[in-house]
Amino acid sequence: MTDSAKDFIKKIDKVFNSDFTPETMKRAKYAFLDYICVTLAGAEYNREKINKYLALTDDDRPKYTVIGFDRKADLKDAVFINGLSAHSLDYDDGTNAGIIHLGSPVFSALVSLAEKYDIDTERFYRSVIAGYEASFSMAYSMQPKHKKMGYHATGTCGVIGTTLAVCYALGYTEEDKYNAFSTACVSAFGMLKVLDNDSELKPYNVAKTALMSVISARMAKAGFVGPYDPLGGDRGYFAMMTGDKDLVPADPLLDNIYAIERAYVKPYAACRYCHPAIEGAIRIRQRMLSEGVCIESIQKIEVDTYSLAVNGHDHCNIVNVSSAKMSIPYGVCVSLIYGKAGLYEYTDEIIEEKKVKDLLQKITVIADEDLNAIFPRKQVAKIYVYADGRTYTECVEFPKGERENPFTEEEFRDRFTQMCLYAGKTDNEIDHIYDCVSDNTISIKKIIELL
Repeated sequence: MTDSAKDFIKKIDKVFNSDFTPETMKRAKYAFLDYICVTLAGAEYNREKINKYLALTDDDRPKYTVIGFDRKADLKDAVFINGLSAHSLDYDDGTNAGIIHLGSPVFSALVSLAEKYDIDTERFYRSVIAGYEASFSMAYSMQPKHKKMGYHATGTCGVIGTTLAVCYALGYTEEDKYNAFSTACVSAFGMLKVLDNDSELKPYNVAKTALMSVISARMAKAGFVGPYDPLGGDRGYFAMMTGDKDLVPADPLLDNIYAIERAYVKPYAACRYCHPAIEGAIRIRQRMLSEGVCIESIQKIEVDTYSLAVNGHDHCNIVNVSSAKMSIPYGVCVSLIYGKAGLYEYTDEIIEEKKVKDLLQKITVIADEDLNAIFPRKQVAKIYVYADGRTYTECVEFPKGERENPFTEEEFRDRFTQMCLYAGKTDNEIDHIYDCVSDNTISIKKIIELL
């Protein structure tokens, strides 16, 4: 009987042991910097609620860093809360092809373990790269059917990739890795219902994924044996997640590119499905203003995109910040009014502005069959703005932050700085953190203590 899980783990082993180029290792450091700034900013955004959560914990001997807070927690709470903060602003990295956030669960699990075990820097980054690859490959195997069934791949696939990352970081044996993988399959869950209405639980899928990955690895190390062939069979992972018991995992290195190198970095503080339309709106705003056409003269706006971006992302009734982050109309609206869609455009104050509410009612989002055909390889939006008797049109295939349209180093560092400033860090602290991550001689444990 074929065991696709065992075969998959062997392929990810090869990734972990690859002869990575300096560019790939540099990209892993960028991913870590991205995680640091989005987690610091997310901690600031959810400070009041996280403090209430921490008040409910019973730990008498806290040892591990809760990023962005002047206190520590036990390992499990630190992993969980860091995961929650990392996705609180929906600013963390991911991939379109897998429809999955990659870094937030992987780093949230590994940073606390690095603090506990003082994991070697190279092993840390190798584990990160392997975790990204495993999460992405599992997600790519099942998308977009998996999402259409209502699953959030960051939870269902992220727990598998993150568990393997933990195993590599801690030097697990082949048997331990297999049992940890099997336990992760049993642990896998994440529902997309968290996107609906005024729900604030989308970050919970990242938090519990990071936590369950650590627990899955510990279960295996303790000697608990999982089911044979956890991916296959009538009651296996793939049957549950797609309805296809004969599905097999996609091979790593799609198009010969590491998942960590294909992951996007977000310039806008919203769901990635909103980014092409946001970017198109920013471009149109620039053209309108250069021609002396005011935003108030807009009569109608239409956004054409692929179906998965329409469903659950076309709402104009914005009830809170979480709702705004999932809304294409809201992202387009603030981009046209303010020329940006960052942290400060996604606030309760902006949501309640009359000019925002009025413009929202002029926006329609429509599914386009031609754009469906090229998704998820391309995440395209076409935007049409009708104003002052003119029609402004933009089509965005690769919004800023994609591998095909990357940040410059200066843009990336500026983004890092702005989010750390939002979190209350000083310029000197920000520069020190950035430089420490860039320095191979500084341990991961030491970097975490700075946070």
